[in-house]
Amino acid sequence: MSNPHFGSTAVDSDARTVEVISEVRRQQALLKTGALQNAILTSANFSIIATDEKGIIQLFNVGAERMLGYSAAEVVNKINPSDIHDPEEVRARARSLSIELATPIMPGFEALAFKASRGIEDSYDLTYICKDGSRFPAVVSITALRDDYDDIIGYLLIGADNSVRKQFEAELTNAKAVAEQANLAKSDFLSNMSHELRSPLNAILGFAQLMESDPIPQTDMQKESTSQILQAGWYLLDLINEILDLALIESGKLMLSLEPMSLDEVMLDCQTMMEPQAHKYTVTLRFVPLAKQCYVRADRTRVKQILLNLLSNAIKYNRAGGTVVVECTLRSAERVRISVRDTGAGLPADKLAQLFQPFNRLGQQSGGEEGTGIGLVMTKRLIELMAGDIGVESTIGEGSVFWVEFVRAPRPTHLGGERHAPPQRPAPVEADGAVRTLLYVEDNPANLKLVEQLIARRPGLRLLSAADATLGIELARKHRPEVILMDINLPGISGIKALRLLREDPLTRHIPVVAISANAMPHDIRKGLEAGFFRYLTKPIKVDSFMDALDVALSPGAK
Repeated sequence: MSNPHFGSTAVDSDARTVEVISEVRRQQALLKTGALQNAILTSANFSIIATDEKGIIQLFNVGAERMLGYSAAEVVNKINPSDIHDPEEVRARARSLSIELATPIMPGFEALAFKASRGIEDSYDLTYICKDGSRFPAVVSITALRDDYDDIIGYLLIGADNSVRKQFEAELTNAKAVAEQANLAKSDFLSNMSHELRSPLNAILGFAQLMESDPIPQTDMQKESTSQILQAGWYLLDLINEILDLALIESGKLMLSLEPMSLDEVMLDCQTMMEPQAHKYTVTLRFVPLAKQCYVRADRTRVKQILLNLLSNAIKYNRAGGTVVVECTLRSAERVRISVRDTGAGLPADKLAQLFQPFNRLGQQSGGEEGTGIGLVMTKRLIELMAGDIGVESTIGEGSVFWVEFVRAPRPTHLGGERHAPPQRPAPVEADGAVRTLLYVEDNPANLKLVEQLIARRPGLRLLSAADATLGIELARKHRPEVILMDINLPGISGIKALRLLREDPLTRHIPVVAISANAMPHDIRKGLEAGFFRYLTKPIKVDSFMDALDVALSPGAK
C-alpha cells in the first residue's frame, strides 16, 4: 500500500531545491551587482556621475573626484552636473538644441539631459571646471535611468578627459594652417619668379624676333645665331609654364573649361605642329584618320597640351628612321582612347613604375635630350582633372604605346557640323597721312626700347612713353593717344589702378588700353580682363600677336 505523503514529500523537496538554487542565483547576481557597483565607484579613468530625476548628483565616483578635485561629500545631494560645466558652453548647447529640435530648452541641466530624457543617444564635448578653477575638455555620454515602469529615475553621465584629442586637433589645425600658408607662399614665389623671369625673356625674345624680321638681310651665321637664341628662349618659356602649371594643379587652382570639343580638329592641329620635329629626328609621323567625327568633354587647350607632350616624347625617344602612329578608337559608349605608338627602345618594368614621378627622367638627364621630367606628370594630372585616364605598354626593343582616354560627349548643336574657320588676322592700319599717337607706360628700359623699335617699323605712328602711371595718366589727358599700352607692375600706382583712373576721366575713358605684363598666371589675366583692359598680352610678347592687337585697337570699331 502506497504512502499517501510520499509524493507530497518529493514535491516539497523539489520546491525547496528550486528555491535554494534561485536564492543562490540571486546572491550571485547581487555579488555581481556589487562588483559592478564597486568597479564603477573605484574606476579612476572615467568620471561617473549619477543623478536623480531632477539632476541632483547622487553618485560621484573616484574618477570624478580625481578629475574634478571635489570629494563626493561636497557634491552629492548638493549640485547638478551643469554646475561643473563651462556655463557659456551650456548656454550655447541650449541654443543649439533649441534650433535643432525646434523647441525652447533652458540652459542648465535640462540642456545636458534633454536628448537622453527622450531616448535619444547622446554624447557631447564640453569643458569641465575643476574645484581649483582649472579647466579641461571632456567628452560625456549621458543616459536616462528608468524603472520597471519606464519612468525616469535619474541620469548616468560617463565622462573622459579629452585633452589629448583636443591637443591633437589643435596641432592638426595648426599644421594645416602652416601648410596652407606655405602653399600660399609657394604660389606667391612662383608668381614672382614667373614675373622676374619673363621680364628679361621679353627683351631676349623680343629683340631676337626683331633681328629675325629685320629688313636688312642677315648673314647665314647671324641667322643661325638668331635661330638659336629664339629656340632657347621659347624653350625656357615652356619650362617656366610647365612648372607654373604643375604648381597650379597641386594647389587646386588650375582652371579648366570642360565642354564638348572635336578630337579630329585638335589632332590635325597637333599633326601640323609636330611634323617639323618629326622631320628633324627623321621619324615618320602618321595619324590614322577617324572613322567619324568624335567629341569629348574636355578643355581644348589642355587636350592639345597633352597630345603634344606625348608626341614630342614619342619622337625624341624614337630611333632614327622610326615611326610614330596616332590612332583614335572608341572603347565604349562613354570612353574614347587616343594611342601614341612609337618604335623606340622600349622601357623595362621598373622604369614604367617610375614614369609618372615628378622630375624623374628615368636616366635621360645624362643624354642629349632636354626636359624637366614633369611632362608626363602634368599629362596624368590634367587627364584626371578631366575625368580621364592614362596608361602605357612597352616592349624592350620594339617600342611603347602611351594612351589617354577621355569621356565622350554628344556633338554640340551650335556647331552645325561645320568646322570653325580660324580667326582672320586684322589688316594693318594703313598710313593715311595722319599721325596716330600711342602711349606706353613702362618702367623697364629694355622693354620700352623693344616696343619703340616695333613701333618704328610702322609708318604713321608716334610713341610717347612714361616710366610710371602718374606721368602716364597726365600724358594721356594732355595728348589723347589712340591707344595706351600699360604695364601692370609699376612704381607707385599699379597698371590696374591707372586703368580705373583713366576710365573715370571723360577725357580718357574711350581710349583702348592694352596690358603688356609679365604677370602671366591665369588669375592675373582674368583679373586684368575683368578690370577692363582691351587686350591682355603677356611677356615675353610675340611680335605677330602684338602687331595684331595693335591693329585691332587702332581700328575704328575699338573706340
